[in-house]
Amino acid sequence: METNLILIVLLVIIVAVVLWFVMIYNALVRLQVRTNEAWSDIDVQLKRRYDLIPNLINTVKGYATHERELFEKVTKARANAMNTQNPEAKAGAENMLSGALKSLFAVSENYPQLKANENFLELQRELSDTENKIQASRRFYNGNVRDLNTKILVFPDSIVAGILNIKKREFFEIEEPKEKETLKVEF
Repeated sequence: METNLILIVLLVIIVAVVLWFVMIYNALVRLQVRTNEAWSDIDVQLKRRYDLIPNLINTVKGYATHERELFEKVTKARANAMNTQNPEAKAGAENMLSGALKSLFAVSENYPQLKANENFLELQRELSDTENKIQASRRFYNGNVRDLNTKILVFPDSIVAGILNIKKREFFEIEEPKEKETLKVEF
């Protein structure tokens, strides 16, 4: 009778440990899938941005033909951003591309006909909309990375994550545009 009780207790303990392991495993897998999905959202928006850039360059070229060096800089930054994969490298490449695009828009200020061009204005609106979607996707991704990293680091979940070799993910950080300085008004 006593050995049966010991066997039952051992069996209950083993079943509880297996269930605990399965629950943690499933939670980690769910977080990984959500994080991968969130990265995919960022990737879609970045590809949309990359597709808009050649049209933007061609439109500006029609008005500012002597800005060849700037066009090459934007094109090179775009190609570099398209060829990077991991979030940290992608963030650096995206920052370079954003800087190049800022230069392109700064040059467009010198060409009033370009600023009035419908195609240029539409591309500018689409690019702005895409930038907003990238920011929203980035926040969604970083939220999922935060949740996954927290789950991986918290005990006892860290034991299961270690056994399954589940690694922390990097946040996708890109530079936010600097706010305009406050104007000083003197009377």
